[in-house]
Amino acid sequence: MKRLVILMALGMVTAVLAACGSDQQVVSLDNLEMAPMSDMPQMVQEAPVRVQEAYQFAQMNKDVLEHIPCYCGCGAMGHTSNYSCFIAETKADGTVVYDDHALGCGICVDIAHDTMRLLAQGNDVDTIFTEIDNTYARFGPPTPLE
Repeated sequence: MKRLVILMALGMVTAVLAACGSDQQVVSLDNLEMAPMSDMPQMVQEAPVRVQEAYQFAQMNKDVLEHIPCYCGCGAMGHTSNYSCFIAETKADGTVVYDDHALGCGICVDIAHDTMRLLAQGNDVDTIFTEIDNTYARFGPPTPLE
């Protein structure tokens, strides 16, 4: 009986570990332009690393993320791309106003990370757009890209 319980527990741990790593690929951030963490607001600095990286990437890669839609339903909030899930605006003096939406939205963060991965692999914006659309369109309508 004890042996059966141990085997069952081992099987459950193996299944959980396999599921955790199956969809997420490691992205080397070395070749991506990323804002320094010191530039991030406290709410981002206290977020999980995956969320921090998405905000750092968004700040420095508007030219990419503004062409990538989001599919979490945030278009109803006025968002126009995955970029606007992270950055509300950049003022004339260069001050960045962050949007806190992506702090609690895994779809926004996943789209940013997939964009990071695809960009790091050398893909252009059109290819990234197609891949993101094919992956996330099932979640809801895309934000209306401007």
